[in-house]
Amino acid sequence: METVAVIDAGGRAAVTAAVVSVAGLVGQLAGVISCPSSLPIQADVDPLREFSEACLEGLGVLARVESATAAAKIRLLAAYAEAAAALEAPPASAYEASAQEMSLVAEVACVLTIGERAASALLGEAHALTTSLPAALDALQAGTIAWQHARIMVDETDGLPPAAVSALESHFFDPGAPDGARCATPGELVPSRFRRKVRAWRERHHPESLEKRHAKSVADRRMEYTPDRDGMGWISLYLPGDTACAIWNRASALGRGLQGADESRTLTQIRADIAAGLLLGSASQQPGEVPSPKADVLVTVPVFSLLGLTEEPAEVDGFGPVPASIARRLVADGASSFYRVLVDPRDGASLEIGRTSYRLPESLKRWLRMRDGACTFPGCSNQSLDNENDHLRAWQDGGTTGISNLGQVCPKHHRLKHTSAWTPAQATQNEPPGWISPTGRHYPPEQQDREPTHWPPGSTPHASSPLEHATMMYLAA
Repeated sequence: METVAVIDAGGRAAVTAAVVSVAGLVGQLAGVISCPSSLPIQADVDPLREFSEACLEGLGVLARVESATAAAKIRLLAAYAEAAAALEAPPASAYEASAQEMSLVAEVACVLTIGERAASALLGEAHALTTSLPAALDALQAGTIAWQHARIMVDETDGLPPAAVSALESHFFDPGAPDGARCATPGELVPSRFRRKVRAWRERHHPESLEKRHAKSVADRRMEYTPDRDGMGWISLYLPGDTACAIWNRASALGRGLQGADESRTLTQIRADIAAGLLLGSASQQPGEVPSPKADVLVTVPVFSLLGLTEEPAEVDGFGPVPASIARRLVADGASSFYRVLVDPRDGASLEIGRTSYRLPESLKRWLRMRDGACTFPGCSNQSLDNENDHLRAWQDGGTTGISNLGQVCPKHHRLKHTSAWTPAQATQNEPPGWISPTGRHYPPEQQDREPTHWPPGSTPHASSPLEHATMMYLAA
């Protein structure tokens, strides 16, 4: 109990000081707003110039308020993590410790309405700043550095031994340090310039050789994918530097070889087309001529769009909206791996799929994928292919294999459900389940934003017509 009381007192004091700092800066900002300028009042002062100066001064103070607010958030996160750990019984195994950490991250993610990866990173940054980088956190709380500067310190000290972390922090944040930085203070440098200086110092003074660090980093190589607007997406590769450079140089050389009087594409466009063609096993270097992806995904196509009567966008599972032309090509070229999900043109809903036993038939699995779209846990974006179909109420406890008792959940959150007090709420035919946290908070489900589809000109959406009859016959077939 004594330890808990010490944690409580220390956490409250740190949080209180952070809030007081924010309040003081907000008061200063209010003073700037109420008093147009801190410049001496003169008879010949231009009111517009005076107002512009006040705006600039207000922006400067507001930047410090943002920094102090970030510091307060960090203090609150660290205090909550400590309090939650004190409230929990000591984990009996590594598995139980992992489950407690997952529950902690999930609660923070839901409260802040951010993804769990971001919440986990934020908790890690809070722990690093409160335990290893107190001077950087104090500077953030005082408003002399921005949140980006604090994150750079966390990033660049990651993996360093405590002595090296202290030395790096002292170099940049201790004016009295014997080997202190001779450059401008961290808050006077834009974050990109500050990162370069911190990284340069880190590389020069790192206790481990670059050769050993590179060998460890090679194990972290990976590919990442991010959907983007306008039917586009990003693919990035984290590779050893020489490999990445060789890929870039080869794509550039092939691209320059294709340039000529008859080539309308830029070198940047050609590089992307070459990379897509090589990755998908095609010799073609033209956009749209690479083979259709053969992956088990859903393509939700408005029926009129599939028939070519409208150009309404379709929805590709795991990506988002794509032009109707792409959807028609995917359905035509990838019939063995793309499932066509035709939606009712009257209300945008899909047809219901039934069930008969504990084991889900493929039709019911596809219906779940249509309804949920991703893992149903708040903020999780894990897509359908990697998810598991879970009975909300267990089969052995009387749960049925019906659409309202099923939900998609990724392996991580499936494990969280069975190792913590996180529980899914009720689902419906058209709504995925929400979740209830160990603290009793209810987080509603994220529903898909369906809309009625566009009707071709001349058709009547609310009355029977030959076109509607033909459409419904097509859907039934």
